[in-house]
Amino acid sequence: MRPLPTGDPRPDPDGPGGAVGVERDPARTLALSDAVFAIALTLLVLEIHPPGDDRRLWHGLAALWPSYAAYVITFLLIGNVWANHHVMFDHIRAADRVVLFVNTLLLMDVAFLPFAASVLSGAFRSGHGQRGAVVFYGLALELAPILFNIIWEYARRGHRLIGGHRLIGTTIDAAGESAIGRRFRLALVWIATGTALGGVLPVLGVAVIAAFILSYWLPIGGEVASARRRRERGDRV
Repeated sequence: MRPLPTGDPRPDPDGPGGAVGVERDPARTLALSDAVFAIALTLLVLEIHPPGDDRRLWHGLAALWPSYAAYVITFLLIGNVWANHHVMFDHIRAADRVVLFVNTLLLMDVAFLPFAASVLSGAFRSGHGQRGAVVFYGLALELAPILFNIIWEYARRGHRLIGGHRLIGTTIDAAGESAIGRRFRLALVWIATGTALGGVLPVLGVAVIAAFILSYWLPIGGEVASARRRRERGDRV
């Protein structure tokens, strides 16, 4: 567990605001978050139901392709959220009430995604309501980057701990913080674009959302450069 910073208990007069409530080590926040991610990933496969007619088993299994597609896409998207959640909390040294609350909303959205995936696959299996299903699925996904951006911007825009330190630690510099912020904002635009397209051309909307998976697994260049600069400064000391 990372120790909380110590120092003068008076709030920093130069900071725009203090932490809301007593700040806490984010280790327990990460533990709860990882548990919710694991449960959500597991629930996804429970939305795939075996075909009812064993006499035409292969035909029935093939007809479930929308369920397989929704499972794979949503599993990897939740994996994206999980990976970038760790990126964010690698640099947040403590969590105040605001961070805890918004993170709880994020976990609520993650836990909802298996249902959204079920709605999406059901619409493509039946051939009805596909536009609405893609928009519903996209909106459920879009909430995650909205909450990511709220947490990150709240943490990096100068909010202070009781000891006068920033919520974000010294593991990253300003350029790296900006790079992570740009990555999170990209998610807002990308998912929103796929959602809007899905309201017109459902297959295209799903394709755009699915393409987001590959791009978001790429390393964040600015974060990598920040870590390299930090190591170089440490080597020179």
